Amino acid sequence: MVDRHISIYLSEHFRPSSRHDTGVTTTNAGAPVWNDNEALTVGHRGPILLEDYHLIEKVAHFARERIPERVVHARGASAKGFFECTHDVSALTCADFLRSPGTRTPVIVRFSTVIHERGSPETIRDPRGFAVKFYTREGNWDLLGNNFPVFFIRDGIKFPDVIHAFKPNPKSHVQEYWRVFDFLSHHPESLHTFFFLFDDVGVPTDYRHMEGFGVNTYTFINAAGKANYVKFHWKPTCGVRSILTDEEAALIGGRNHSHATQDLYDSIDAGNFPEWKLFVQVMDPDTEDKYDFDPLDDTKTWPEDLLPLHPVGRLVLDRNVDNFFNENEQLAFGPGLIVPGIYYSDDKMLQCRVFAYADTQRYRLGPNYLMLPVNAPKCAHHNNHYDGAMNFMHRDEEIDYYPSRHAPLRQAGPTPIPARTLVGKREKMTIRKPNDFKQPGERYRSWDPDRQERFVRRFADSLGHPKVSQELRAIWIDLLAQCDTSLGMKIANRLNVKPSM
Repeated sequence: MVDRHISIYLSEHFRPSSRHDTGVTTTNAGAPVWNDNEALTVGHRGPILLEDYHLIEKVAHFARERIPERVVHARGASAKGFFECTHDVSALTCADFLRSPGTRTPVIVRFSTVIHERGSPETIRDPRGFAVKFYTREGNWDLLGNNFPVFFIRDGIKFPDVIHAFKPNPKSHVQEYWRVFDFLSHHPESLHTFFFLFDDVGVPTDYRHMEGFGVNTYTFINAAGKANYVKFHWKPTCGVRSILTDEEAALIGGRNHSHATQDLYDSIDAGNFPEWKLFVQVMDPDTEDKYDFDPLDDTKTWPEDLLPLHPVGRLVLDRNVDNFFNENEQLAFGPGLIVPGIYYSDDKMLQCRVFAYADTQRYRLGPNYLMLPVNAPKCAHHNNHYDGAMNFMHRDEEIDYYPSRHAPLRQAGPTPIPARTLVGKREKMTIRKPNDFKQPGERYRSWDPDRQERFVRRFADSLGHPKVSQELRAIWIDLLAQCDTSLGMKIANRLNVKPSM
């Protein structure tokens, strides 16, 4: 009887509070989630199924957490220019803007920091975004990337979690690395990105001296329908430069928290136009099994000695934005925007981003965000997307559906897409070749001793946060030692922790 009265009281007077939380993860409706680590896919690799309700709800809610600032990449600067195809890649792709050397396509590019808010210093140790919008004759293509070639996780269902871990403590609003190490101790695949974040490249001197990487694996398709996996690389012609010490970063950030934005603007204004070369790595999907990593795993790079860089073109930024708000804050990117000749892969992160980014922009800017001049295609286009908030498209037609005999539209020619047969059962699984330790160790051993020492100091200082428990320190030292034994020993000695190896 007492339990029944308690139940009635809670149902009538319950106020949502975390103190009533269960010990298991649930959906928003309270149903238990049996696997919150892997998205539901066809087979162990993908593609992701839209019926994964928890994934969609989780990402959709995550995209709506901030108003109106971007949840990630809030701090950024944009510039305009052109992309010029410099090499014949028609054997790889039938993309119109890559049809022949000399072809130029207008672009707008946005550089950004990932985690921190819009007014934060640009000297913070943080991944940088490198997003390019190509206004091609066949529609817009958005190539989103970072200044690191890898990311902390390999499955999009964990994206809200990894960003939450890096964001400030929800109680104190202070960013604390004990939260990062706590979360990512469960995801050793994150090690590789740490070997970029805590390396010298973790704080670029400015945007002009920064590399860019597509991170995700895309697909090129040629006119004959042959599909190849590709990875994109942007190489600055002025070289890569970084701020090597935290003291120098603090000094620069203290003088000017917008130093990289100003450098980009002033360089273009003075006629010193930033330029990058675009390269691609190409892999035949039929050969992927011979590698000791999964090519669709965003925590892995493709070895350049096995899969060399092929030159494609050059990117030149020769115009500053006319209005910062219109062409930076309202500038919206989404990996779902592709053009004929370029397609997605079953990369689990990319598959999730195709949905998540467009959904974020609809929330942040409204359902008609693609009508904004900076986001609208420069080519002729037609759709039946009517009304909604801020719809300023002038329309005087009577037909807003397809097909119609009153206003017939001709079908475009078929767009090539990968023709591989998908076979698999519904499952939530980790990929079969995680191989989380080899590539980070190889990267560490490729550095000179001074660079290794700077990395050791940064990692040890972060692990030395007073809220990082001894258990967490031991776990991370063990993970680092699996990448390189001497590295684990060095960090253990700095922290006065007895290594388990």
